Amino acid sequence: MTDTDTDTDTRTVRGAPAARRRGERPAKVLRMSVELPLWRALTGYRILTLLYALFLFALAYRRYDHPLGAAAYMGALTFWMALTWRRTVSAERCTRQFLAADLAFAVGGILLTPLVDSHARIMGGGPTLPSIWTAGAVLGFAIKGGWRWAAVASSFVAVANLVERQEPARDTVHNVVLVWVASVGIGYVVEVARSSERTLARALQIEAATRERERLARDIHDSVLQVLAMVQRRGNEIGGEAADLGRMAGEQEVALRTLVAGGLLPHAGPPGGAATAVPHQAGEGAALPVAAAASASGPCDVRALLAPFAGRGVTFSEPGAPVELPAAAAAELAAAVSAALDNVRVHAGEGAQAWILVEDEPEAVLVTVRDDGPGIAEGRLADAEREGRLGVALSIRGRLRELGGSARWVSVPGQGTEVELTVPKQGASVASEGTRRGKAGA
Repeated sequence: MTDTDTDTDTRTVRGAPAARRRGERPAKVLRMSVELPLWRALTGYRILTLLYALFLFALAYRRYDHPLGAAAYMGALTFWMALTWRRTVSAERCTRQFLAADLAFAVGGILLTPLVDSHARIMGGGPTLPSIWTAGAVLGFAIKGGWRWAAVASSFVAVANLVERQEPARDTVHNVVLVWVASVGIGYVVEVARSSERTLARALQIEAATRERERLARDIHDSVLQVLAMVQRRGNEIGGEAADLGRMAGEQEVALRTLVAGGLLPHAGPPGGAATAVPHQAGEGAALPVAAAASASGPCDVRALLAPFAGRGVTFSEPGAPVELPAAAAAELAAAVSAALDNVRVHAGEGAQAWILVEDEPEAVLVTVRDDGPGIAEGRLADAEREGRLGVALSIRGRLRELGGSARWVSVPGQGTEVELTVPKQGASVASEGTRRGKAGA
């Protein structure tokens, strides 16, 4: 069982992959602590039970056989508490040496009780000198070390109580069993909580790594893979030595697709970073505005990012009024449109006609990309994803998912394909803020 306890926020996981890319030491992943409230409660318990023990002592002062001896112990206990009350506010402060000394004070007070109090009062059920303050020492062991430590500490207290009463009276056994069960139960709960924290921290690490891998996979698909595919296609068309170059480019494309697809994990959670779009060839001038929007803050007019895609074979239609989204969300939407247009060029052919329609709805921005190509056969998208062709899975659907939106394909063989991209305005604002924080952390 670890002795480390940190009250922190799990957002420290964000930005670690970027730090590794820069050669820096990744930020240490810290655990959220469910133990901290327990330590604070223990501190309050020790203080309140000390006041209660002092109150009981004051009421029974004249009935002690040796009141000065009892007063000396209570004074020492009060002084000990004044020196050490802050030692139980966290696991770092609460050391094993302190716990042992605290338990020694409790057990010593129990064993001292027969020396300063009358036998009749003890047998009549009179409280020990530390009274219920003793349970605080045992609970400290439970929170620090789990149920095993609690069992050992409560056993010491049980033996001391039996020695003090000199016989296993019913109320003594009852109190001993109560302390033992409570401390062991709390220790077990603490162990379960620590195990859950470790699992959560590991899940957050995996989530951050997954987001970074998906972002890199999108970038690779939008740039390297498409360049390799173009080199392969042009090399085969030219022939000769260029065909050999195209063949090698094709082999590298397959290898890279396999590497990217094989390392992907299921998506979970909000985005950790934004990708810069690579525009469709029909609108080469789109690169600069999209790249600028990806790094900007504040609202951005989606029309300004999509208009440069218009050109030969691409018709752009917009509502005639600004269609605003957060800048990072608008850049991701434009990148998804770019990927959709690339699919039109690759699968429908250079002569295919495409149409982009932007609609500004009250709750969402809707962009439709339609073409007059041959359409998509049923099940082809799922097959392409399994083969490592991630244009739909990452460059389009992945981006929209991170924005809280969706991508829907409608295709009839021989009648073209329609891609409907929906970005909710509220979800885009939250996702853009997460993207901005991720970049700041990187």
